[in-house]
Amino acid sequence: MKKRILPIVALGVTAALGLAGCAGDTGNGGADGEGETLNVWIMKGTNPDASAFYDEVSAAFEEETGAKVEIEEVQWADAHDRFVTSIAGGTTPDVAETGTTWTAEFADAGALLPLNDYVDAEAGLRDDLVEGLEVAGTYDGELYGMPWYAGVRAMVYRTDIFEELGLEAPKTWDDIVTAGEAIKAAHPEMMAFPVPGDAEFQVYPWVWGAGGEIATEDGGEWTSELDSAASQEGIQFYTDLATEHGFSSAGATTWKETDLSDAFSQGNVGMMLSGSWTPASLIEANPDLEGKIGAAVIPGKDGGIAPSVLGGSHLSIFNNTKNPDLAWEFTKMMTTGKFAEEWAAQTGYFPGVASAMEEALASTDPLVAPFAEQMVEGGASVPVTPNFGAVQAKKTTNAMMQSILSGQKDVATSTKDAAAEMTELLNK
Repeated sequence: MKKRILPIVALGVTAALGLAGCAGDTGNGGADGEGETLNVWIMKGTNPDASAFYDEVSAAFEEETGAKVEIEEVQWADAHDRFVTSIAGGTTPDVAETGTTWTAEFADAGALLPLNDYVDAEAGLRDDLVEGLEVAGTYDGELYGMPWYAGVRAMVYRTDIFEELGLEAPKTWDDIVTAGEAIKAAHPEMMAFPVPGDAEFQVYPWVWGAGGEIATEDGGEWTSELDSAASQEGIQFYTDLATEHGFSSAGATTWKETDLSDAFSQGNVGMMLSGSWTPASLIEANPDLEGKIGAAVIPGKDGGIAPSVLGGSHLSIFNNTKNPDLAWEFTKMMTTGKFAEEWAAQTGYFPGVASAMEEALASTDPLVAPFAEQMVEGGASVPVTPNFGAVQAKKTTNAMMQSILSGQKDVATSTKDAAAEMTELLNK
């Protein structure tokens, strides 16, 4: 049976489901934790107020279950190697935060506990999971990563410039070009829509927005479709913003997303794709931008929403835990209800259950609601396979982009080469 990593379609918000365990109910579900201690690894830096949060959730968990929690913060830069070492040595924690592109890898290694039975035992919980995060946490039909939090990239633009030029947020690709040409003419000192060459997740919305795919799987074999006609159309449009329309700069050929944000905060960018976690930092870097930043969903070619990769994390239970039921109770407490909402509020990310997104979707804040809509209506996953990490390590997509932006290859040649390399890496 052919499996496709599809753009995620509309979820709808299920705030009125009355979810057991999902609306602040942190009952222990029968897990006896008296005298037990859970070891938990959480990545450092996502939550600036982590200590206070950990104290609160640990106290609540002990009150409900009788068990203590020891939470250890791990640096993102060291985490993957530490996980690999701990898996090999049988020294994994009970529960840990796993990045969305790691979960399948660790599941494939046999290190994670399947969560389907736990999730399906909670009334309504399965339907409440944010689909893009659920897809990323599912491997061979089993959920191994409980959706915890995510951010998503959408369009960010200068509202003052748009108002000055009588522009509205683009709703189609043609609108992007029209707005870009107006900005270029009126403000030649600005980049209307810079195209960073070293920013993989900025590429895929244009592939999906044209109806293309990154890769598909059939009978255990993966095939990259970056060189399909639809994918090529999306990549051609995106790179043309730089090479044909002049909305970018030669320097952006090697930019990462941080370089893009720096340029925007310096007042040099009219439109860009940016994460839901960035607007506050843009304003912090340049207070003059207060009230001058807007957000909008990424438009598909002819309208609608082009899917965007959800960046975020799961909570996973490692299979060497001595009390899986207790580990699940902690996982549920962190990822649903009160504590999921508190974590999201403190970090600037969105929770992994749609019912907790209701407030964000209803927000009138121009820097909240569009990102929430993008996440729920147009959140997507990269191919869910343990080998996709090898594609990222090889920088296959970024090398493709840089070869086009630098003029070394045309779109047809570069996408063909990238697809061949990606297909080989996915099937090793």
